[in-house]
Amino acid sequence: MADAPYWDASLPVEQRVEDLLSRMTLDEKVAQLITVWNSKNEIQADGDVFDPAKAAARYPHGIGQIARPSDRLGPSSPREVPRRSIEDSIQYVIDAQRWAMENTRLGIPVLFHEESLHGFAAKDATAFPQSIGLASTWDPDLVREINDLIAGEVRARGVHLVLSPVVDVARDSRWGRIEETFGEDPYLVGEMGVASVEGLTGPGTDRKLRDGQVMATLKHMTGHGQPESGTNVGPAQISERTLREMFFPPFEQVVSRTAIDAVMASYNEIDGIPSHSNSWLLNDVLRGEWGYRGAVVSDYYAIEDMARLHQIVPDYKAAGELALVSGVDVDLPEGDGFENLAESVREGRVSMEAIDTATRRFLTMKFNAGIFDNPWPDLALAKTSNGPEGVALALKAAEKSLILLKNDGVLPLDLPTGGVNKPTIAVIGPNADVARLGGYYGEPRASVTPLEGIRALAGDRANIVHALGVEITKGDDDWWEDEVELGDPVENRRRIAEAVEVARDADTILLFVGDTEKTSREGWAPEHLGDRTSLDLVGEQNELFEALKALGKPIVVVLVNGRPPSYPTVAEEADAILETWYAGEQQGTAIAKALFGEVNPGGKMPVTTARNVGQLPNFYNYKPSARRGYLFDEVTPLYPFGYGLSYTTFEFGEPVASASTITAGSPVTVRVSVTNTGDMAGDEVVQVYLRDEISSVTRPVKELAGFQRVTLQPGETQQVDVTIEPRAFMLWNREMERVIEPGEFTLMVGPNSQDLQEVTVTVQP
Repeated sequence: MADAPYWDASLPVEQRVEDLLSRMTLDEKVAQLITVWNSKNEIQADGDVFDPAKAAARYPHGIGQIARPSDRLGPSSPREVPRRSIEDSIQYVIDAQRWAMENTRLGIPVLFHEESLHGFAAKDATAFPQSIGLASTWDPDLVREINDLIAGEVRARGVHLVLSPVVDVARDSRWGRIEETFGEDPYLVGEMGVASVEGLTGPGTDRKLRDGQVMATLKHMTGHGQPESGTNVGPAQISERTLREMFFPPFEQVVSRTAIDAVMASYNEIDGIPSHSNSWLLNDVLRGEWGYRGAVVSDYYAIEDMARLHQIVPDYKAAGELALVSGVDVDLPEGDGFENLAESVREGRVSMEAIDTATRRFLTMKFNAGIFDNPWPDLALAKTSNGPEGVALALKAAEKSLILLKNDGVLPLDLPTGGVNKPTIAVIGPNADVARLGGYYGEPRASVTPLEGIRALAGDRANIVHALGVEITKGDDDWWEDEVELGDPVENRRRIAEAVEVARDADTILLFVGDTEKTSREGWAPEHLGDRTSLDLVGEQNELFEALKALGKPIVVVLVNGRPPSYPTVAEEADAILETWYAGEQQGTAIAKALFGEVNPGGKMPVTTARNVGQLPNFYNYKPSARRGYLFDEVTPLYPFGYGLSYTTFEFGEPVASASTITAGSPVTVRVSVTNTGDMAGDEVVQVYLRDEISSVTRPVKELAGFQRVTLQPGETQQVDVTIEPRAFMLWNREMERVIEPGEFTLMVGPNSQDLQEVTVTVQP
């Protein structure tokens, strides 16, 4: 077959695909649509090396994909089964590819995929802030740069596809996966999603992969971010209008503006139809309305879930049939859903045309990835993974993700010079001496805990004392571990007493509290839960705060968590609050630099922070009839969307529109002057919101329509222009047509979603 047209790299991809497809048997086609992860041990010899003989026996018709070559045995904790080294991972890829290309009938190479949500989830890879932290930078250029570096680290190991980014719009903070998202606003999520894909695949819409880039997978189509009761995979009771207004836009923007070649369906159901069987969603909307031409891949085990969880089919075989005809092309991470498709065709239950369509889409991905021509890793390049460039970028990302939520003047802390009057700083708390990375984590060559960062920066200019204070969860806080048990209250109260004594003579207390990778996470099974009914600090952390507060010392609370910080006691009583999320491998250095004023926090909240669960769902872009009020409680959030303070002060001038009247379909630019009125350089995010004053259907009270992060020196004034695109003025009318209705629109400009100045624009037909 070496001289067959499908091996000719000079031919168009479409011609190569059709030539190969015409030569394939039914069994070979189905083999391309399944993946290997759980059954890795069946194709490996002792030492977890790839075994060609075992692979040929287990998969005689070839293998479409192998999941996560960086791990050894499929779904298992890397703390229990260590990940492969760079060298071993590359050798595994080489051995598998040689078998596939030299020892299967048609020589179809394997496509490997990995996780890379906030860094390559492998050994010796750069770990960046979790997605919610990256969203807090409000800096798409930085997100693009980060994903470009991730792509290089992944591609060097012979992997051509990653399962990232997540563009779910997150509207329920009980949901443990909120940390994996870019927040609650469709415009912000869309811009961050586009930047992520452009970083991974390269800019533009050419689907042929360039050197050093990888294919992205857009997750999860859709409604996943507002599950019933906040529980993962729960039903998404969402109307078509809300889907189109709030949940579809990020997916549509990525599909229309990038070279995305894989979209992952979501676990949840919408109006009784699980997404993996939703032809309207995957075919009519995604492929029909948006013109998507790539493949749709299943979420892990989601095809089987239609039988065992949703109970709409009797068995996995029927689930695979339904998923295929509904628009799902590839079964991840194992073949249980699709492994019987050949039998289904022979029984007349599935057409050969449906098999050909799915196979054609997946083969197109493989040809676009270039793996028929050069699938090989680059060991020399891979060894540079997580080198100085990655470390520097991880630090930059961590610094820009930090959000100052409160400050009565205690920050930044002062470090005297000359060795006199050295302050004593108590660094307390369960998150002080650990570098928490969040879910889907990799293993950087080194990471810096906050305590290490503080000690390194302070040097001999301060006395640093430390105590644990409380243990949040028992064990090693492994995200993979099923059981979650809170720390022993009796033992924690002993620790609190010890921490109080350690801090008694301190000048300032730095208290690190929040979550662990186990107390808020993806709940992927009944025995592996991650969603919560309470949003406040778990365990005895509030007791620790109150005990330290009683000392009468200035207390700075540093939050290390993956969900919005709904901690009312801390919000009211702390002297300063710094939100750090899971800030990646360089979190300790970045946090220390912010606490001591070497970095001026400039991040902004990508989510609204509810005061309590009773306010949920709580998002800023609500409808006019919502948020009327409650008996005995506040309707306002703890922190609004877009909120974040600085060590300096900024003054906004009066916004001016480039035109007071525009025609429908035209953009408009909003100009506003921003002045740094303080004595320290800092970043501000200019945010522009829009409100349709009178509309045929109800519209949100405001919607983010544009933003720009700017850096200003003390006394500097900058004119900031933010262009509002025509799509911001569109709505879905009563006939579910996407239109711009003429009338008056209010543009609102400010540093967050509450403190805004207005300018009016009239849209004419």
